[in-house]
Amino acid sequence: MKAVVIREFGRPEGMAVIDLPTPLPAAGQVLVATEAVGVGGVDTLIRSGALTAYGFQEGHIPGSEVAGIVTAVGDGVDASWIGRRVWGSTGTGGGYVEQAVAPVEEIVPLPADLSPTDAVTLGSAGVVARFGLAHAHFAPGETVLVRGAAGSIGIMVVQLAARGGAAAVAVTTSSAERGERLRKIGATHVLDRFGGGADDAPAGYDVIIDVVAGEHLPSFFARLNPNGRMVVVGAVAGQPPADFGTEMMAAFQKSLSFATFSAATVTSADRNAVRAEQFAAAGRGEIEAVVHELLPLEQAVLAHQKMDAGEVFGRIVLAP
Repeated sequence: MKAVVIREFGRPEGMAVIDLPTPLPAAGQVLVATEAVGVGGVDTLIRSGALTAYGFQEGHIPGSEVAGIVTAVGDGVDASWIGRRVWGSTGTGGGYVEQAVAPVEEIVPLPADLSPTDAVTLGSAGVVARFGLAHAHFAPGETVLVRGAAGSIGIMVVQLAARGGAAAVAVTTSSAERGERLRKIGATHVLDRFGGGADDAPAGYDVIIDVVAGEHLPSFFARLNPNGRMVVVGAVAGQPPADFGTEMMAAFQKSLSFATFSAATVTSADRNAVRAEQFAAAGRGEIEAVVHELLPLEQAVLAHQKMDAGEVFGRIVLAP
């Protein structure tokens, strides 16, 4: 089978397409003939070498979510899965392949009216958005700011906050065109990357969901209302400054809260229940899966180049 590996950490050109033996599913696993592979921000961080402290090594196969047809099962897995269309999580890697293995507890059947491309656009992003808002204790009638709204997670946060009764959903993004697209899915105010540029925007926010992190994160504490909550669900711009907490302490009397959120803290059963619900909603047209581009698996380097250049609105999907 074809697989994409990271030969050398750093630039996208450090990845290469190679031939590998088709894997056999181990006990508790299924084998999925992939029809769509999601390209996520964490894939680019791993490829860049930013996460080597977490054990990633050269030779790693990126990709954490796939969709396709189950072709084989390992010991202990019901054979009725064979032939079914599923979304699946491959964990921290192993997705950029023609044949992927996934734990049976990390697969979700796809409704007939949902494409594999839409499934990998929603599967991980929707869970992070849903539980990220819950982690922030978002309630109807509150104001929400989504920092870094043009990616797949941010797009889902915008949609879920709007559907959840937010009084306002402001977004930060890099262009007027992206802002207009975000308005069509629920944004009420469009800000620039630094949180300015909209005179009619709320003066403060009850909830900030941050996909970006990076050096400018501390400046957004000033945009929280009293008792406001910021939850960081991604770090596409890297780590915040080491002293970022001093901005919160300077606003001590506002009783601000800061948290991070990872879907790893949610049980697989709860994650899959949300995925099934969101897949069904997307099939009914209630949630939009925003696909930036569908590229062949062999063009994974190009996909990462586009990600690094900040050109992507939604999700790039690879098609083996």
